[in-house]
Amino acid sequence: MLRFDLPPVWSNVTRWEAFLTSVICALALWLTPWLMFILVVQAFLRGFVAHRADPLNGMWVSVFKSLNLAGKQENAGAKMFAAKLLFIGSAATLVLLMSGASIWTVPIYVLLVFSTLEWALGFCAGCWAYTLWHQARQSGT
Repeated sequence: MLRFDLPPVWSNVTRWEAFLTSVICALALWLTPWLMFILVVQAFLRGFVAHRADPLNGMWVSVFKSLNLAGKQENAGAKMFAAKLLFIGSAATLVLLMSGASIWTVPIYVLLVFSTLEWALGFCAGCWAYTLWHQARQSGT
């Protein structure tokens, strides 16, 4: 459901965070996959608590607002759903890595593609899926 009990998020801040997610995913592929732990923590805070619970989000909001670049405010519900998907993908990467599975890179590539779509084109796949899910729930299907 749409979350109106939480303050809205800033569009350009979430796009910047998606850019940083892409950078972390790329570094996880090239340097060390343990960097995905950063995304697990951030995605947990943003997805299951609130965006404001992530200290880095608060810092970026302050920076972007001071530069008058924060963008428009958006409902937090869809972005929280997208953060939950990021949490699942990041956690899956670490579980696969710890289990010795050679496919631990697959979730990283998926996250890299979707986070790049978010920051480069403004297309939030998690938000899109959230909207479809919400509409299906409303129609009873």
